[in-house]
Amino acid sequence: MLDDRAKTLLKALVERYIADGQPVGSRTLSKASGLELSPATIRNVMADLEELGLIASPHTSAGRIPTARGYRLFVDTLLTAKPGMPREAGSFESQLLPDQPQRVIANAAQLLSSLSSFVGVVTSPRKTAVFHHIEFLRLGERRVLVIMVSPDGDVQNRLVFTAQDLSQSDLTEASNRLNAHYAGLSLDVVRDRLRLEVDQLRGEIAKLMSAAVDVGQQGLQEHEPMIISGERNLLTVQDFSHDMGSLRRMFDLFEQKTQLMRLLDVSSRAEGVRIYIGGESQVVPVEELSIVSAPYEVDGEVVGTLGVIGPTRMAYDRMIEIVDITSRMVSNALSQK
Repeated sequence: MLDDRAKTLLKALVERYIADGQPVGSRTLSKASGLELSPATIRNVMADLEELGLIASPHTSAGRIPTARGYRLFVDTLLTAKPGMPREAGSFESQLLPDQPQRVIANAAQLLSSLSSFVGVVTSPRKTAVFHHIEFLRLGERRVLVIMVSPDGDVQNRLVFTAQDLSQSDLTEASNRLNAHYAGLSLDVVRDRLRLEVDQLRGEIAKLMSAAVDVGQQGLQEHEPMIISGERNLLTVQDFSHDMGSLRRMFDLFEQKTQLMRLLDVSSRAEGVRIYIGGESQVVPVEELSIVSAPYEVDGEVVGTLGVIGPTRMAYDRMIEIVDITSRMVSNALSQK
């Protein structure tokens, strides 16, 4: 437990380091904290904070910098977030058009990146393997265009080659049967039922209907699970500009996406804004990174997560504000009918 004096000094140190990027010395800390303390007293408090693992002293400087544990204490107990919409956010809200869900996601990632000057990331809404409507269109001999519409309005088109030539009336019969008996069911259920009914259908029609189910499954597999925007912003961050090892680890994280998806999936189960700080655990795989994230909803149900990825030395109060308002705007846009 820290007393009020130690908390005040730690808060001032973290804020000064975030602002300047330089180790904070006793004299600077005395002015920044507003406390009338002697340099010796401040040095004693700093030694206590260092012993607790909250700050560290780089070899090349007499000043101190926050550790991951110090950042955690700061964001959990000392940070005062200022709720409200960043001035720049208003001009982006019109880009979140509710009739194009995937564009909402892409624009939200760009908004997060633009407002934060770091990396914006948004996981796409979880999709269910269900079709709303299907049509078969004859394009020529043994060539059929499959048009599948999902419940949220996404349209997939695939060209299918059939063993025998089918008339448009045959194709209309197949699509009518699928729409009448299977619309709204999961594709797995449709596939199982088609296997049971194969004897009741003409062989070529049964194959075509099974091919349509495969089209839907392929569309789900090709669905981009995450949109990342602004990775190049990290190249200009002072903390990373001379550390190629850190930059490689970060870009590997963005390219592989698996660890990032796992982290954001955990975040989607929590309410409100969450902050993950690299170095405090194995959760964030790159020690120099922090992630500020929040879930977003469609009609009251959490369907994805968005956030900002940047250096541990970031203005957490502003990042919380940016992530919170963006999650609300995305939720509102996607919930509009």
